[in-house]
Amino acid sequence: MSAGFTLVLDAHCSLGESPVWWSEAGLLLFVDITGRRLHRFDPRTNRHEVAVIDEDIGCVAPAKGGGYVAGLRSGIWLLDADGVKVRKVAGNPENPLTNRFNDGRVDPRGRYLAGTVDEPKAGGCASLYRCDRRGLTRLADGLMTSNGLAFSPDGRTLYHSDTPRFVVYRYDYDLDTGAATNRRVFVRLESTTADRGRPDGAAVDVDGCYWTSLYEGSRIQRYDAAGRLIGEYPVPARNPTMPAFGGADMKTVFVTTARDKSDGGGGELYALRVDVPGISGTLFDPEV
Repeated sequence: MSAGFTLVLDAHCSLGESPVWWSEAGLLLFVDITGRRLHRFDPRTNRHEVAVIDEDIGCVAPAKGGGYVAGLRSGIWLLDADGVKVRKVAGNPENPLTNRFNDGRVDPRGRYLAGTVDEPKAGGCASLYRCDRRGLTRLADGLMTSNGLAFSPDGRTLYHSDTPRFVVYRYDYDLDTGAATNRRVFVRLESTTADRGRPDGAAVDVDGCYWTSLYEGSRIQRYDAAGRLIGEYPVPARNPTMPAFGGADMKTVFVTTARDKSDGGGGELYALRVDVPGISGTLFDPEV
């Protein structure tokens, strides 16, 4: 196993998630889903700001013109620079008592993809959606926990995981229409009594390799475009939730973590310097 991650911020998250590098501002954004917080962190100065949100916030990304797009329990919202709700872009099409928005990612054209989680893990009734000016379009259904959204460097392959099922899928992605087709298994992990590590959030580097956090697995895995495991990086927390490339050269991998109920650890932000940079993100464009 390769060199591991080191602590950069004790963010005190209950369920840290959705780190995204905002290149224009030089900031890392991330959320505490159940703690209902939006975090902004400047790794150059260690400045850390927190905005309180009035409901569970599953994912976030910077938006064109300022502010953010966020997947909340009630739907997809535009927030201002202080995290205050400005406008609901689309309501949650599922039952918000049991299903909330979870992992999200802006596609290369500025659309927002976000999936839901079936919290009781009973019916597999979560889905993956595309959000654009026309509203929400369902891209996949029958999920338990929609996760692991990432795009290949050319934007024509979409990766997506269903965490409790230990599987990562890949789709053909049409950049002109936002359609995701031809779903097939990219990686399937095997659960054991000693290792329940399963694919959570993800990111892709410029070489087209897929980095996935293994929840309850204390590590990040890197797969090449053929689905071969080519690297593992230990995280000093049992529940890493999502990696994100950032920094001025995009060669720092940040990872959020969730608190572990068994030992109380987790909830911090960690980082690792790597040789291959990540892909710069796109701003959400509500007019696309």
